[in-house]
Amino acid sequence: MRFDRKAKDNLAKYFFLCTALFSILALALITIYLFMEGLPIFKVTSVTDFVFGQYWYPTNEANPEFGISTLIVASLAVTILSSCLAIPLGVMTAIYLSEIATHNMRQIVKPVVELLASLPSVVIGFFGMVVVAPFLQDVMDVPVGLNLFNASLMLAFMSVPTICSVSEDAIYSVPRELKEASLALGATHWETIRKVIVPASLSGISTAVILGMSRAIGETMVVLMVAGGAAMFPNSIFSPVRPMPASIAAEMAEAPFRSNHYRALFATGIVLFLFTLVFNIIAQHISEKHKQTGAATL
Repeated sequence: MRFDRKAKDNLAKYFFLCTALFSILALALITIYLFMEGLPIFKVTSVTDFVFGQYWYPTNEANPEFGISTLIVASLAVTILSSCLAIPLGVMTAIYLSEIATHNMRQIVKPVVELLASLPSVVIGFFGMVVVAPFLQDVMDVPVGLNLFNASLMLAFMSVPTICSVSEDAIYSVPRELKEASLALGATHWETIRKVIVPASLSGISTAVILGMSRAIGETMVVLMVAGGAAMFPNSIFSPVRPMPASIAAEMAEAPFRSNHYRALFATGIVLFLFTLVFNIIAQHISEKHKQTGAATL
């Protein structure tokens, strides 16, 4: 009996170990292939000209240009603006659902928020093209409805359910004794939320923000459909832009296999990968810092 139980434990352990190793192997192979296909472009253009160059004309036969600075600025601008919209909305919705809303109201609002997460990105992009773009043109009096603000707004809609769901779980995980102790000391409900519950759940909220922003910076279909597709520096939030994922998706099918254009798109993927990696490392450090601070406080 003990032998069978030990054998089952070992089998489960090795099964999960193999699963984890397979995930690491898959990520390693994808990364190696990405660098193998992208790095040869730097035999044609320098890293400096590629990253800081302002002109993207990879199909010009006489004098091709491979500068992606406009694509990088567009990706950062869309991510930052969408985060400014999604983070407050997602976190405040999570606080409302977990601490303020009645049971009946929560049963109505929570499924609606989660329904946004089930919408395909192409549907959200189509909504941005058909509904939001004409609305922006009519109300804001802008020449083009497919622009940075439209893309950021659609990405915010996509990020809110993730931020809200994870933040709500983090708030629920705060020990009930902390809330009761705060109320017993005479603090109001709002003071308890602001000074006890939110600080104690900052680690989980930070994780929610990480997940939401990661989805925004790597999203392809929405920015391809509603960002405008113009490879230029934005003059305002209503300027058409072309983030890196949109450029890769739009041009990869047209680029000849292992041409300079093809390799430039893979190099753009490397830059996007490095941006995402650095962002996740910084965000993970912030999350761990809040976790340690919360543990010390408790």
